[in-house]
Amino acid sequence: MAEIKEISKFHIFSATYQGSTVRWDTFSVQDKLEIAFIGRSNVGKSSLINSLCGNRKLARVSREPGKTRTINFYDVQSRRQVDGVEERQRWHLVDLPGYGFAKTNNKNTADWSTFIAEYIKKSPQLALLCLLVDARHPGLAIDREAYAWLCGWHIPLQIIATKGDKLNAGEKNKNKREIANLFPTNHSPILYSSLKGYGKAELLSLLENIICR
Repeated sequence: MAEIKEISKFHIFSATYQGSTVRWDTFSVQDKLEIAFIGRSNVGKSSLINSLCGNRKLARVSREPGKTRTINFYDVQSRRQVDGVEERQRWHLVDLPGYGFAKTNNKNTADWSTFIAEYIKKSPQLALLCLLVDARHPGLAIDREAYAWLCGWHIPLQIIATKGDKLNAGEKNKNKREIANLFPTNHSPILYSSLKGYGKAELLSLLENIICR
């Protein structure tokens, strides 16, 4: 019979901004896994990153949608205990530019898709793409287009439905089911609230399974 290991709660204890770039290889390091976050402008990506890392000032929350137009890298340290022995992990959280920002043109859109595609295609350390959608508005055409485009790269994909605190209990269940049907992946969507903190434990558990495997 296999020995059962005692594993304590996985958590992030340090996260620092490393830099911004439009080149995929500027901050990529061979021995650091990368977890990337992408979503429509104003979907709450910066707030989620701050909530996940426990630092409200880590990613700047802009009042102007689409402000993030570079790839932003964060150096993250996490830890857990296995049979009383502490294990530490170091990895990159990657904040990808929001799509669909209002003040854009065809050239900006082409530039966005080109350097995002280059990052997804060439980064050997990319372990998971997290696509953020607004829990209040499941099935927006722009999100469905992004989902179809990302699926074409055959990278593990996780759907995170943000702003879950804006829904009542009935709406949460209904919208989560709709999102699961519209954006099928190997894991059910995570309903997240940066304000209330729910969904964080589920997301950390998912990241633990990827980072510590």
